[in-house]
Amino acid sequence: MILYAIPAPLGGTPEQCLPAPALEQLRSLKDFVAENARSARAFLSAAGGKPREVSIVELNQHTDASRVKGMLEPLRQGRDLGLVSEAGCPAIADPGAALVEAAHGEGFRVVPLVGPSSILLALMASGLEGQRFAFCGYLPREAPERARRIRELEARSRKENETEIFIETPYRNDALLAGLLQACAAQTRLCVAADLTLGSEAVKTRSIAEWRRAGESIGRRPAVFLLLAK
Repeated sequence: MILYAIPAPLGGTPEQCLPAPALEQLRSLKDFVAENARSARAFLSAAGGKPREVSIVELNQHTDASRVKGMLEPLRQGRDLGLVSEAGCPAIADPGAALVEAAHGEGFRVVPLVGPSSILLALMASGLEGQRFAFCGYLPREAPERARRIRELEARSRKENETEIFIETPYRNDALLAGLLQACAAQTRLCVAADLTLGSEAVKTRSIAEWRRAGESIGRRPAVFLLLAK
């Protein structure tokens, strides 16, 4: 039996974001684990599935770790299982990684299906170092700790010639941008990739000095930040 890791659109329709084989596999499944059952059913409906006929168990930041192994029960009973992300690829910056780990622990096969990843799309469009990069998740919320973390990442990027990638809750985007402009060296390059795959998509790569002169804000949009120090 197989655990399928199924990406969800960042924007647009499933047909615009997922290849036909992935959609066909998605429609064949009857059991799912998702971060949010309601949005997962909407995704399944948009993808041509039958959301009222499937079982969806929620796995999110509030889920007790002791419950994760129990979510593999469909596999134990001989049925394939789908893991659906809220947006983008499951198990990447996503609580579904715990389910994938549990599946490997019990010897089940895990198959990732092709679909969008905001992290990789941002890196592809950034023009920054694509041979060496690291996803660093969320930076600290408080300004002093965030500034220290930014300087650490900038120093690592400079030493390793490595692109550092991180994200933020949309309503704190502009605070993070301000922190980056204050903490980083003028020649450090920063890419902000916002609203990926949407009509309002914007990907801009500039030096910190150029960002300071531009005086732009990002606003409350899903965004990925990429930093490369020289």
